[in-house]
Amino acid sequence: MDSSSADSGGTDPALRRGRVALALSFGVQGVAFALLVTRIPALQDQYGISDGLLPAFLAAVPILAGVGSVLTEKVVTRVRPGTVLRWAQPLVLLALLGAGAGREMWQVAVALGVFGLAVGALDASMNMLGVSLQRAYGRSIMLGFHAAFSLGGIVGASLAWAGARWELSLFVSYLPVVAVLLPAALVGSRWYTEGKEKGKGKAPEPGGDGTGGAGEALSFKLLLPLCLVMCFAYIGDSTVSNWSAKYLQDVLGSSEQLATVPYNVYMVTTLLGRAVGDLGVRRFGAVAVVRAGSLLAAGGFAVVAVAPGAWVGMAGFTLLGLGLCVIVPQTFAAAGRLFPGNSDAAVARLNIFNYVGFLVGSPLVGVLGDAWSYRGAMLVPMVLVLVTLVYARSFAAEGARYGGGHERPRTADVG
Repeated sequence: MDSSSADSGGTDPALRRGRVALALSFGVQGVAFALLVTRIPALQDQYGISDGLLPAFLAAVPILAGVGSVLTEKVVTRVRPGTVLRWAQPLVLLALLGAGAGREMWQVAVALGVFGLAVGALDASMNMLGVSLQRAYGRSIMLGFHAAFSLGGIVGASLAWAGARWELSLFVSYLPVVAVLLPAALVGSRWYTEGKEKGKGKAPEPGGDGTGGAGEALSFKLLLPLCLVMCFAYIGDSTVSNWSAKYLQDVLGSSEQLATVPYNVYMVTTLLGRAVGDLGVRRFGAVAVVRAGSLLAAGGFAVVAVAPGAWVGMAGFTLLGLGLCVIVPQTFAAAGRLFPGNSDAAVARLNIFNYVGFLVGSPLVGVLGDAWSYRGAMLVPMVLVLVTLVYARSFAAEGARYGGGHERPRTADVG
């Protein structure tokens, strides 16, 4: 295969538009998710949710998101992932607005329920399209989509900070954001497209090729290592998002203001790492990048665990962002390579372990911190992230790698 075919994705206008539209969708989702999770205390106050009841509300969202991902696997056998995404994203935004508009407990319960189900469908369908487009491009582009999510998260967190700073109600804070993002997402959805490999009229059909391809049922045994990696990565991520501020303030003795910095630093380094991560995959391959990311993340947890003060602790959280940021996008990409003829189902099932990790991570650190110590609790996600090294070869399925300089193989098409 010549170099022009290897770059076919970059010269196809439909694929370029599809890539931009999907990146926009990832960015919109980053904004919406950040606006919800950073204003949890305001939601609690608005609806009078007790501290005892709050964990149930927070757990319901990822549980329902897992249900949404399972349902999406079934739905995409009849309609395309782009169609699911086109309708799931507006639902997420409207559910966010609904959560900010109500006053009764049942109203926030319904809004968060819809939000959870729609987020599951949204996450699954976005990553299905991302895997499909990467296959068509024949080179790593998946990290770029997740970089757009990180950028959206930074924007959303900044907007949430501004709303809290000006003491705006949740509805007033959410309304202009939804008013801008909802039509933008609907317009962008016109250009969603599934990647088709050069010389093939449609995406690969199932066929027994021994790698999870067509005609062969999706093998959970083959997918399990990636599911574990996904779960462990989100345990690490939820540790940072839920415990970094408390850890800096209570364990490392920082001020309350300084304690808010680590998560912001983590988000910025996540964005930077994902922005350049595709270049690393193209140059060194997915296995090397995932191994390096795992070692960086584990090193970050180790630094946090032994940090003598707040500034060293923040250095550890910086390493964490640079390390963890590459693992999740590459895990989705690896599922697509491992099951080229059944990638939609693989992505949907893998996506469930995103929410499993999120559910496990926060209470795990809290229980260990109370029973043992918070320094010791940081060693547990460190060990779990290191387990990724054991499964690193799963990121390079034979016959489905992006070879030729870690791009598309010269002798065989991907999938």
